[in-house]
Amino acid sequence: MHRSDVRAFPAPKVGGYSLAGLLVSMALALALGLLAATGAGGATGPARSDGPGSAPSSPQLSRVAGTVWLCRPGLSNDPCTASLDTTVVKASGPSSVVDVSPATRSPFDCFYVYPTVSRELSTNADLRVQNAEINVAIAQASRFSRVCRVFAPIYRQVTLVGLAAYPDLEVPSSYGDIAYDSLLAGFRDYLVKFNNGRPIVFIGHSQGAAILIKLLASSVDNDPALRKKLVLAIILGGDVEVRTGSLEGGSFQHIPACSRPDEAGCVIAYSSFPGEPPASALFGRPGQGVALQSGQADKADRQVLCVNPAALAGGAADLDSFFPSEGAVPTPWVEFPGLYSARCETEGGATWLEVKKATGSLDKRPVVTEDAGADWGYHTDDVNLALGNLVVDVASAEAAWTAEHEHG
Repeated sequence: MHRSDVRAFPAPKVGGYSLAGLLVSMALALALGLLAATGAGGATGPARSDGPGSAPSSPQLSRVAGTVWLCRPGLSNDPCTASLDTTVVKASGPSSVVDVSPATRSPFDCFYVYPTVSRELSTNADLRVQNAEINVAIAQASRFSRVCRVFAPIYRQVTLVGLAAYPDLEVPSSYGDIAYDSLLAGFRDYLVKFNNGRPIVFIGHSQGAAILIKLLASSVDNDPALRKKLVLAIILGGDVEVRTGSLEGGSFQHIPACSRPDEAGCVIAYSSFPGEPPASALFGRPGQGVALQSGQADKADRQVLCVNPAALAGGAADLDSFFPSEGAVPTPWVEFPGLYSARCETEGGATWLEVKKATGSLDKRPVVTEDAGADWGYHTDDVNLALGNLVVDVASAEAAWTAEHEHG
């Protein structure tokens, strides 16, 4: 197919929602007493359940040793193996369609922890699979099915209602502990029931990234056997911290930042902004905002880690952006190659992935915005802005891991 009028595309949204925008709207709704009357469905529609404790219609409720799985191999209607067919829209306008299929026999696993999406009215979510979780798994995790088997447990995350009460993101530890303990139980079930010694890629965003920092620090960083299985950790919008001027220390003692394409056992982390984050930013500055959700309150000799997913060794490079098409084209995905360029920057105590439009005014493809203000930057779009690059990074890390371990 060909399409020259790309102005018909909506502004990019991850799975049809804006996390920051939802937090603002839900805080207002709470203040006006509206949520109790309207209920709380998924991020783009009503929950796939008829009441408390009922099973979703799609995907099926999958309990293994107490875990409810959002994604795992063998799960019917698994959102992490949804169609990857993509319409590629270039700066010049004409587009093409690329048919892509998930890998069916990958020797690698991806363990995905989704961001804050639950619109339940409680502070912590229950374990139902609802539209919100399905949509974000498709938007953020499904494209990794090209390079790994994707596992994603449902966990008792702090909901949008819960976060709305704490605009600085400093959520009481009791709420965070419920979310972490739930995710930890899912990870342990995965290790016992499904891993079978397979190497692991960890992927998390936002609240999911903050919880993943705690999980890796407590369960992987100081465990040589698990650390040997670590292929790559992708921790976005969660503020992995390192010692100032170093690739190590801070969040982890034995898991360094990635610094070259042929490297395994390292971490890619960043928060995306169009320029220097303000002093009150919720991401990119140590000891504040999302960093507090993983217990990182120190600011002395700390900086937030930034690894450019398009140039692991540093410097600027073009991003390969993928977004759910939201019906704008016949395929479920749209790709905007070369629309953005990115570079890690450090200034004024902040470190961030600076994302700029790489093309001129004749390029009419839609661009992301700071829809909730400068403190959030491009947080909602952290994953999708560089999703194509990240999938390539996983494949490269898998090749490096295989080379390192091919002789045992």
